[in-house]
Amino acid sequence: MGLFKKKVVPLKPYKKIDIQKEIKRGEREDETLWAKCSSCQELLYRKEVERNLNVCPKCSYHFPISVEKRIALTFDKSFTELYTDVEPVDFLKFKDTKTYKARLAETKEATGRSDAIVCGNGSIEGIEVLTAIFDFNFMGGSLGSVVGEKITRLLEEGAEKNLPVIVFCASGGARMQEGIMSLMQMSKVAGAIFKLKSAGVPYLTVLTDPTLGGVSASIAMLGDIIIAEPKAMIGFAGPRVIKETIKEKLPPGFQRAEYLLEHGMVDLIVSRKEMKRKLHSLLSLITA
Repeated sequence: MGLFKKKVVPLKPYKKIDIQKEIKRGEREDETLWAKCSSCQELLYRKEVERNLNVCPKCSYHFPISVEKRIALTFDKSFTELYTDVEPVDFLKFKDTKTYKARLAETKEATGRSDAIVCGNGSIEGIEVLTAIFDFNFMGGSLGSVVGEKITRLLEEGAEKNLPVIVFCASGGARMQEGIMSLMQMSKVAGAIFKLKSAGVPYLTVLTDPTLGGVSASIAMLGDIIIAEPKAMIGFAGPRVIKETIKEKLPPGFQRAEYLLEHGMVDLIVSRKEMKRKLHSLLSLITA
């Protein structure tokens, strides 16, 4: 018989951890110290990335940024938001895993916006412009009836007031919850762009990561001057879909800004640090 008797302690059941919930909680409480670059896969200190205007210090990949940061980096201090009264409507009574109405309510609460775009009037080093900035955080920056309506109004106002229009694109494409109505926005906006160009008013587009689907097929690629941020993914369908369709290996860098520049699909690649200066330089030339 042993001198010591081991005390048997019943094991507590393991606590089940919801990984996605923990990630979201960390984001809410700003606990995440590190960010992984989706281009070079390097693990980066988040504060360093933010100090570098949300650009990877290793490979110069441009992380997506908020509308507020885009405005602060690109425009002078005065910026007036337009068409804030336009709200989305669930006219199809669409339902997937949840109703479109419920999805809209959740996204509005999370982002503080009524839809996936912010239109406004501002100036770039003294040159007055009209602008539309996609918010990818709102349902993937998807093109719906509100986005189409706001951009159309902006383009019409640009033609009327003879003000250049700049659109910053970041979208996954058309919004499936609005069906054919979302696809109709492509031709609606294209018509408004034609009227703007017919009036001799410049139309510039800035393509950020990602610019895909119906937005790339209409709004993004119709600019008089098409600018892209470094390493931005730009195309219609995603590379995986294309690869599975054609059954061939895609070339290196396919659908990235540098590949499109090499093949004549975009005019310029401009870093975030230089964007304001370059836009001012271009506007000075084409509005003189």
